[in-house]
Amino acid sequence: MSIVIAPIDAGDQAAIDEAYRIGAAANDVDLPDFPPFCRRRFEAAVRHPMPGNEPLWALARLDGVPAGYLALDLPQLDNTENATAEVTVHPEYRRRGVGRALHEHAVRLLRERGRKRVLAMAVSALPGGPARSPAGAAFAASTGARPALAEVRRRLDTTRLDHDGPAATLAEARERAAGYRVLRWQGHTPEQYVADIAYLDGRLMTDAPLGDLQWEPERIDADRVRGTERALDARGRRRYHTAVRHEASGRLVAWTLLDVGASADWHAFQQITIVDPAHRGHRLGLLAKVGNLRHLLANEPAVRAIDTFNAAENGHMVRINEQLGFRPVDGWTDWQLTI
Repeated sequence: MSIVIAPIDAGDQAAIDEAYRIGAAANDVDLPDFPPFCRRRFEAAVRHPMPGNEPLWALARLDGVPAGYLALDLPQLDNTENATAEVTVHPEYRRRGVGRALHEHAVRLLRERGRKRVLAMAVSALPGGPARSPAGAAFAASTGARPALAEVRRRLDTTRLDHDGPAATLAEARERAAGYRVLRWQGHTPEQYVADIAYLDGRLMTDAPLGDLQWEPERIDADRVRGTERALDARGRRRYHTAVRHEASGRLVAWTLLDVGASADWHAFQQITIVDPAHRGHRLGLLAKVGNLRHLLANEPAVRAIDTFNAAENGHMVRINEQLGFRPVDGWTDWQLTI
């Protein structure tokens, strides 16, 4: 067998198409309850990287047949000793050395660029949950990587949502939130709120449980917020925001985001939810999340499933999500390799 690995150039549509077909086949087998692999999102990830990130893509051919791809992200503004990686092999060509070759290729590239650590995720089954292949975790362990953070994906089935429940929860949260006002918008953040959103976004890696991950707080400013918005536009992500403003200071002190992709109007991801530490204890996270759920469903009536990921040790956010009806589906481990 011959394995040849070559870079994927952003202008090489044929190579991008080949990698996309690999990703779609892997998605269908490994995560059949996920939305279909989104071509627009995939192509934009190659051509429109997130701000402050250098992507490196490579395609592996097994005896001339496209069999796997590598996606590396190298932060440029912070975490400059780190990288994240995704190694994907077509289900028909697994256990033939393709993943190993892509991993070794990735390590060479990262060492050349002075990176010391690489992070990747692998899915696993939960007791009573749907079957998941253990191959990803076994492969990560075989490279010398160590599990650094355990996460759980939870899903809300909106077709079973008791709308009286969220309404009651929202009323309860409002009682604790005197002196705060809820704001909503879609897509790009209004200019007057960009600085506050940058501050809140930058707190995520400070406040969220990281286990043993070696990841610095990210430096987020208004330009980076706008760059992220442009990258998400290119991916076709429709975004729904709810924030909470502290009336006395005029500052946004809580924020949450839901988004819907271009390939599946039935599915959304619950993204960031963050509350400024100085304003905790007023149920602002719950107020924002419940309000944003209603905001999303009013504009995206086809959505019937919302997925969210939380660190297993993030008990506070897990309790909020389960109160809203999210239930565990599978486990996700962040693996960290020192190179």
